Amino acid sequence: MNYRERFLSVMRFETPDRVPNHELGLWGQTFDRWLSEGMPQDAIRNDFFRGEDFFKLDRREFVPLNVWMIPGFETQVIEEDERVIVYRDGSGILRRALKEGTVRGTRLSMDQYIDFPVKGEADFEAMKRRYDPAAPERYPADWDAKVAAWKKRDCPLCLLTNGSFGLYSMMRTWVGTENLSYAFYDQPKLLEAMLEFLTEFFIRVTDRAVEQLDIDYFNFFEDFAGKGGPLISPRIFRQFFMPRYRRIIEHLTKHGIRFIILDSDGNIEALLPLFVETGITGIWPLEIAADMDPVRLRKQYGRAFTLFGGIDKRELARDRASIRRELLSKVPWLIEQGGYIPTIDHAIPPDISYDNFRYYLELKLKLLEGKSI
Repeated sequence: MNYRERFLSVMRFETPDRVPNHELGLWGQTFDRWLSEGMPQDAIRNDFFRGEDFFKLDRREFVPLNVWMIPGFETQVIEEDERVIVYRDGSGILRRALKEGTVRGTRLSMDQYIDFPVKGEADFEAMKRRYDPAAPERYPADWDAKVAAWKKRDCPLCLLTNGSFGLYSMMRTWVGTENLSYAFYDQPKLLEAMLEFLTEFFIRVTDRAVEQLDIDYFNFFEDFAGKGGPLISPRIFRQFFMPRYRRIIEHLTKHGIRFIILDSDGNIEALLPLFVETGITGIWPLEIAADMDPVRLRKQYGRAFTLFGGIDKRELARDRASIRRELLSKVPWLIEQGGYIPTIDHAIPPDISYDNFRYYLELKLKLLEGKSI
């Protein structure tokens, strides 16, 4: 089987020659640590998402449409000293960031989000002008060449790059998490207008791509949950999000995209029954610290979802016995059930050594082939 056949076999709950070997990504600090611990300089030539030969990660491709603001806001530094920078980023968000420990664009702590560009209807009207679906920059300049290459591909193709588009995540960028939480109650008409706009924008931007390409899957990027549960209630999801999700999914399935995956950190269990109704077919990364246990979810939901992730990154930071125990507790049984691709449950943090990661991969590759460890 090639990469694409193998991936689609798992998506259909069939039995491939082996399960795909995928991972998410690395913190910048992890990259530097592994270099210091013996990783070759050229081990990572693309990224973990697209696949790396050195780590035997299966290849996959992404359709890189620009669904962000065009033009973006001008980046402005408001205050800066040796440790902290306060700045307005390209999304119009005012942020305070700790400079100390920043490596390859990865910070050791989250930025503090101070202010957001949309507070009311007038701000939203101004924001809409940055989302012209017909802007030529939304498609790569070499689009025709990419289409020709993708038509000959031997790996799965995902619509948009990872972390590109979600309804909640786009509104959060405009409004902010806390403000958005209040707005469902205080400004519901404004949020309805935002969701209608984003849905139509997505359909118009992607229409050309889905017409010209045979795309395998799409991933909603939402990140709308924390350790204690989702940041929106099932009622809010049903009222505000479900109708728009269904329109988007209908647009995609009409063009042959069968697999609709949703990416959210945290615990999203309260929303899973509604995901089934909506047409979402896969979930990831199954964050174990938030109790998103893939074994329990498979037993509860059967084949309703393909599952990705679910390997506790905290265990990989310990010792070899912990790594082996973590893999054996989940992977063999889940692979036997089908519809599961094991990965670490988020990007790989710097407390995981290069040696531990290589040992994890060594064991995982055997399990992906159905061998014992």
